[in-house]
Amino acid sequence: MGDRLTYDNWDEHDHERLNNTLTDFMDVIKWAFQEYQDKIVYACSFGAEGMVLLDLISKVNPQATIVFLDTGLHFKETYALIDKVKQHYPKLHIKMAEPVLTVEQQAAEYGDKLWERHPNLCCHMRKIEPLQQELASADAWLSGLRREQSVSRQNTAYINQDDKFKRIKICPLIHWTWDDVWRYINLNNLPYNTLHDNHYPSIGCEMCTLPVKNETDIRSGRWANFAKQECGLHQT
Repeated sequence: MGDRLTYDNWDEHDHERLNNTLTDFMDVIKWAFQEYQDKIVYACSFGAEGMVLLDLISKVNPQATIVFLDTGLHFKETYALIDKVKQHYPKLHIKMAEPVLTVEQQAAEYGDKLWERHPNLCCHMRKIEPLQQELASADAWLSGLRREQSVSRQNTAYINQDDKFKRIKICPLIHWTWDDVWRYINLNNLPYNTLHDNHYPSIGCEMCTLPVKNETDIRSGRWANFAKQECGLHQT
């Protein structure tokens, strides 16, 4: 597809027209796989939004490529969920993308518990670099971002020019609320991370995620002791 929309041929007017044309999340997903075919991946964290988007994607492309950024520091509940997902969607290609350094190698080179001293560097090595590697052979990637999640995500569009990874980033769930997400999970009896039942609305690495007391700020449990709300995947 020579006329495929890419980061390099992005046009603001075409982008605005496209985002105004795609008014339904399923239309966005269908367009994404028609446009990019095997040149698109879904970077899934297996949170609540992730389970919704996984299910929707499976209805459009049952053999889609799903990438999980396996930092080696996730909760045991997250790994248990991934095993369930592999059974629930046996045709999906779920790839565990690992950093160059193991946790032990990172400690030997940068010191123990880097996430406590320099969380941005830890996130860069264990999440951003692996995704860069996975996107090297792709033109676009899917994300479960929702505008309601945080102030920094309020202007997210369906189709975005991602300056971080120099790719097209597609976010079908931008208009979904937290209640919408859980209504879909419950109605469709989807598997989900059991940590959600214990006040963990947003789940990342175990060392950097705490339960949330204020339900109106679902990301307040992430990097709670730092002036940090994003791992860097969704910053330009």
